[in-house]
Amino acid sequence: MENSVKDEELDLLLDELFRSYGYDFTNYARASLKRRVSRLMIIDRFPSFAELLYRVRQDPAYLTRMVEELTVNVTEMFRDPQVFKTIREEVLPILATHPFIRIWHAGCATGEEVYSMAILLDEANLLHKSLLYATDLNPTAIENIRKGVFPISEMKQYSENYILSGGKHDFSKYYTAKYNWAKFDDRLKAKMIVATHNLVSDRSFNEFVLIFCRNVLIYFDKYLQDNVLTLFDDSLEKLGFLVLGSKENLRFSPIARKFKQLENRERIWRKVM
Repeated sequence: MENSVKDEELDLLLDELFRSYGYDFTNYARASLKRRVSRLMIIDRFPSFAELLYRVRQDPAYLTRMVEELTVNVTEMFRDPQVFKTIREEVLPILATHPFIRIWHAGCATGEEVYSMAILLDEANLLHKSLLYATDLNPTAIENIRKGVFPISEMKQYSENYILSGGKHDFSKYYTAKYNWAKFDDRLKAKMIVATHNLVSDRSFNEFVLIFCRNVLIYFDKYLQDNVLTLFDDSLEKLGFLVLGSKENLRFSPIARKFKQLENRERIWRKVM
């Protein structure tokens, strides 16, 4: 790639983002960061890295754009439907025994996963006693959760995912179509608490029975992965559940011995110690 970012240039950018704005990307996977910065230079037509760095230093408004590019916001409702099927069949019956259900969706991007979980809880008659905490580093992304609005063009795929996850209803009962958008029922949104949270620097803020963090850890190096997994351990009550992405694992992590993976091979672990 003609605009490929050099290691020393990436170090300069990461130092600037941390020193001026407090965003610490230093333990993110470098190859992924270099690809994303290089892509940003092409899209925003920076002829050199020096001009990108100058823009970051001089234009705080450009920070939002930079954070959006460096964080990963690819998601969909009921992504990997078998995971949600397992949660529906094996996890929710256990959560049903709790007087109150706190769930944390960490690094949840624009919130499709959070709405998926709210629908599962609603169908299990558990939504009324649940709170879903939706957090992400990117404030622009999580603002969409408050709106509860998603492109209508995605609904066909989401409906198929929903059915594969064990859903029995017509998926359209959960949203109202208007022009090119689908607005989801405010009843779902009412059980969500939305906030920015930085997995790199922020600490535990509650005790949860279920934590989702899917397809986020793959962008971190081993040191940061271990730190974040320890944070989840600190935030999860005993016998609670942790759900990771399809390429993520607890093996060789500091908390591995405290968790037992569910037998169906999905990336769901239960805290046993």
